[in-house]
Amino acid sequence: MIKQSLLEELLGVAMSTGGDFAEVYGEHTHNQNVSFVDGKIDRIGDNVLSGVGIRVFLGERTVYASTSDLTREGVLACARSAADAMGEGSAPVSIRLTPVSVPDRHPVKVNPIDTPIARKTAILKEACFAAMEESDKIAQVQGTILGVDHEILVANSEGLLKQDRHVRSRIVVNAVASENGENQSGGCSPGRGMGMEFFDTIDIPEVGRHAARQALTNLRADYCKAGQMTVAIENGFGGVIFHEACGHSLEATQVGVGMSEMCGKLGQKIANEKITAIDDGTIPNAWGSVNIDDEGNPTQRNVLIENGILKNYMIDRLGSRRMGMPMTGNSRRQGYTYEPTSRMTNTFIYNGPDKNEDIIASIEYGLYAKEMGGGSVNPLTGAFNFSVREGYMVRNGKICEPVRGASLIGTGSRILQDIDMVGQNLATGQGVCGSSSGSVPTDVGQPLIRVTKITVGGR
Repeated sequence: MIKQSLLEELLGVAMSTGGDFAEVYGEHTHNQNVSFVDGKIDRIGDNVLSGVGIRVFLGERTVYASTSDLTREGVLACARSAADAMGEGSAPVSIRLTPVSVPDRHPVKVNPIDTPIARKTAILKEACFAAMEESDKIAQVQGTILGVDHEILVANSEGLLKQDRHVRSRIVVNAVASENGENQSGGCSPGRGMGMEFFDTIDIPEVGRHAARQALTNLRADYCKAGQMTVAIENGFGGVIFHEACGHSLEATQVGVGMSEMCGKLGQKIANEKITAIDDGTIPNAWGSVNIDDEGNPTQRNVLIENGILKNYMIDRLGSRRMGMPMTGNSRRQGYTYEPTSRMTNTFIYNGPDKNEDIIASIEYGLYAKEMGGGSVNPLTGAFNFSVREGYMVRNGKICEPVRGASLIGTGSRILQDIDMVGQNLATGQGVCGSSSGSVPTDVGQPLIRVTKITVGGR
């Protein structure tokens, strides 16, 4: 991507005005997507993004500059601008890099970028037409099939030089059901850190049928009543509630500047003893996995909470300096125009001691959140609000009629204490997490869990 001799020169220039550490990040990303709308292929997208970001540290102060001009003159000008912003003067700095190979835990058989559009179109149509055929009440189906080939290079003034490649594939189907002038939606969006072989591991028509069935369920559902009640949250994307309500509060981005409700709580009991929560970027071919993070550190299995005790945070280089703790392989960014920061990879609540059937049977009156939607959280206070994409009332230990319009409202610290049953069907769901360093792919996950009491928004 960039010759080693030029990388060494760039780092020397970046540090020449007094910085104590410098880093060069190079990126070459190829994205392809095919979109389906109203019974036909609507759009084919193909774009390539290349550029370099250069960061300089002095203690806890950082300067970041980026450029898409990959000529020698362009990248040197970028390094000089970062150096000039850091300090004054010019003291030559000599850097020697040692290339290190990166073991690949996420092999790819068929790169989606090299796959004919006709094959992608056939897969997408199979899923979308299956959704359309589920019912005559399905008024609209939209779908997208995506492929990403993301190559990175990381070099720094400590002599590190690594290169890596991340390939991902995903299909997204959204359906709208309509009756008597009312519309309700449903969706399904599986993905993996794999090539086209991913589509051989899933039931493609079922992706479309799942989206359609969810839309139809919501169409016949009454609005959920508001109030405080017991809630069971299903596995897979249900894990978004831990990701948002608690995970962001464990990132050094917030902890390192004292802006998290989890500051200073290492070693303390912050959750029910049935909860063990993990962030693991090493899971082979998982959606949020990478071999190295965007600072060149190997990813790792990081136990955040063990049997209710807070064990660790997710820490990038700047967070490490601020907190005096080691980096954990959680530095991530959307691309070269973003300065990296601590982010989640594949974050989940691990299997617990309770049988799934016992969780539902234990609820006299409450809500079963079969699938969660999006939400928001304030990491400082932990206050969150999440929509329930598909929900059902539970009465006398049995799942009953569907409801719509439900939301879950609370705080991260409180819900960790109020999760009192943890099941055994751990599964993950795929998402894209947005933060100060842009949008990055993340897996969320959990088994079925029970929250003994939480505020449910509704009507």
